[in-house]
Amino acid sequence: MATTLHPSSPILLLPTTQNAKNSSSHNHSLPNCKTLNELKQLHCNMMKKGLSHYPNNINKLIAACVQIGTHESFNYALNVFKEDEETMFCSLYTCNTLIRGFASSGLGQEAIFIYLHMIVVMGFLPDKFTFPFLLSACSKIMALSEGVQIHGVIFKMGLDKDLFVANSLIHFYAECGKVDLGRKVFDKMLERNVVSWTSLINGYSGVNMAKEAVSLFFEMVEAGVKPNPVTMVCAISACAKLKDLELGRKVYAFMNKLGVELNTLVVNALLDMYMKCGDMSAARGILDELGDKNLVMYNTIMSNCVQHGLAGEVLVTLDEMIRKGWRPDKVTMLSTIAACAQLGDLSVGKSSHAYVFRNGLESWDNISNAIIDMYMKCGKREAACKVFDNMSNKTVVTWNSLIAGLVRDGDMELALRIFGEMPESNLVSWNTMIGAMVQASMFEEAIDLFREMQNQGIKGDSVTMVGIASACGYLGAHDLAKWIYTYIEKNDILIDIQLGTALVDMFSRCGDPRNAMRVFGNMEKHDVSAWTAAIRVMAVEGNAKGAIDLFNEMLKQEVMPDDFVFVALLTACSHGGYVDQGRQIFWSMEKIHGVSPQIIHYGCMVDLLGRAGLLEEALDFMKSMPMEPNDVIWGSFIAACRKHKNVELARCADENITHLDPERVGVHVLLSNIYAAAGKWTDVARVRLQMKEKGFQKVAGSSSIEVHGLIHEFTSGDESHTENTQIGLMLQEINHRLSQVGYVPDTTNVLLDIDEKEKEHLLCRHSEKLAVAYGLINTVGK
Repeated sequence: MATTLHPSSPILLLPTTQNAKNSSSHNHSLPNCKTLNELKQLHCNMMKKGLSHYPNNINKLIAACVQIGTHESFNYALNVFKEDEETMFCSLYTCNTLIRGFASSGLGQEAIFIYLHMIVVMGFLPDKFTFPFLLSACSKIMALSEGVQIHGVIFKMGLDKDLFVANSLIHFYAECGKVDLGRKVFDKMLERNVVSWTSLINGYSGVNMAKEAVSLFFEMVEAGVKPNPVTMVCAISACAKLKDLELGRKVYAFMNKLGVELNTLVVNALLDMYMKCGDMSAARGILDELGDKNLVMYNTIMSNCVQHGLAGEVLVTLDEMIRKGWRPDKVTMLSTIAACAQLGDLSVGKSSHAYVFRNGLESWDNISNAIIDMYMKCGKREAACKVFDNMSNKTVVTWNSLIAGLVRDGDMELALRIFGEMPESNLVSWNTMIGAMVQASMFEEAIDLFREMQNQGIKGDSVTMVGIASACGYLGAHDLAKWIYTYIEKNDILIDIQLGTALVDMFSRCGDPRNAMRVFGNMEKHDVSAWTAAIRVMAVEGNAKGAIDLFNEMLKQEVMPDDFVFVALLTACSHGGYVDQGRQIFWSMEKIHGVSPQIIHYGCMVDLLGRAGLLEEALDFMKSMPMEPNDVIWGSFIAACRKHKNVELARCADENITHLDPERVGVHVLLSNIYAAAGKWTDVARVRLQMKEKGFQKVAGSSSIEVHGLIHEFTSGDESHTENTQIGLMLQEINHRLSQVGYVPDTTNVLLDIDEKEKEHLLCRHSEKLAVAYGLINTVGK
């Protein structure tokens, strides 16, 4: 309802000519006020002269307060607004001015309050100028519910057909992540302009629908609407997110064809797109054409260099930037500190920390987190902990940075303790700890932590499952492996290349080649790691032909082989007895594929020849190696000597091993076993004496079994298990039934100088038999 004048109100007289002149004078002075104090003085002057109740003066005064944009100026504007409301000269323009001011300053709640006060208390109806300001306020504070209600009011008033109001609705929904609702508004518009298209393109890009953003850009061009620089920034940024260089070039070509202005923002977007797509030469070309660079461009270059691992380029760019007179800001320092962390450059890192401290940038959480990470990577744990302790606002990212540093430092105990002390953890925290446990071979602990994560209602992602799949594979827990795969499917976790490869490897290690290859076949894309995992499945099965077929298919797919593929391939040939094919593959590594054989590949060839009984050729091959054979290669050769019962070549290997002094005891144990099998107990004693003198101890063999989702490990002769009595009874039952069907223990495998009864007892308590016995008493009939 309109404001009415009460009969008791004083009669308003038209201003005199002099008052009109004074009013006009103050009207012109108001926009020129730069501070709140100047406005206050002018307002006082207006009140003294009786000009403070002129509607135009009040509107100008409130607009000037809003223009200053400080907390105090807004409060002053509100006080003037309340006084003006009491004298009943407040207008819709005044309300719109306040809503616009609050919205532009991000004070969305205050803007909504003014709107509600305007329609409920003052009785004003909003107009087409009110809603764009109000929707902007809602978008700033993500007030989706309030914005939807405002949309309803707009529809009832018939203002949804207004171009500017409709554009504001699209922008609002896009900012709130509801681009589908913005699209509905867009589709119903009878008239669209460049802002309409740009708002929706920006919305798609903002919710990671970059393909849709670029597609809409081309629709816009086809519709004959010329994009503006803001449109181009949105479209180019979408190409950067897709990392699609060809698409980015196509968008850039349209920009040139349409004659769009190449301003600083567009240049920066192009620079970012080329660098994210890995086309450094094109990025440098733009920079060379541009000549002068601003701070934003320097920051774009540096942040992209960090992401591409070009840490040295970051410091070079920083040096150029400082020489050009630009002062680093917090974004610059974030990239610089990250580069120092990558390079392990403590000197520049300390200088950067000092600059951050002097310029008050340490209050920015990301900077402090980066400093913690830098000190940890440079081996300065005390400095990192000091920064951590001094932080007043420790976010979950801060805690994660410290934990990740401790994990890299190898201090799992402290990392676990701090993880337990975290006031709040997120998925990154759990993934960091699970990944660290897998790296530290704490496989059972990693799975236990994953179970705890589930108990707390935290859903894993692909990174989580890569770690868990790796842990499961190393444990050989087949039932758990199947459960993990089911969990991934039920929770719609994306099986990307990395997770798919981990699952293939997991099933392969668990002795399930069928499921391993099923996962491989279902993968949309295969990189060299995925192909390697599949070839390794064939190797474990001894299926050399299948491995070679996969390798040939990989080459047809134009995937370049690497070191690891050839390890898997040569292993498959070795297990499958494909000697000639193995020789050919080894020869082709460098000659055809440009991959230089490493010591591990030479070891595969020794194993291949040794398994085939070509011991003389294997020894000659070892002598021709460009590097000294290590203990693994000698171990492989000696294992072949044992298999083919060639004591003389084993003795030759023994003479060579004495010069190597390998750290692992496996080679010496194999030698001892060969001599024992041949009854050469003097040589056995000599080898074992050498092991004792060097402090080597043989690790007892172990076997594990999965029962009801838990892994149980047994060592030979182990009597410490809680169910040892029942295990012993089951072993007696097994031996009794075996003897009834004619089984006689093969004591030749017990390579000790003891009597037959003792040998039979040792065979009875072998780790594998203990595991089988435990499995039988806990699974049969259940």
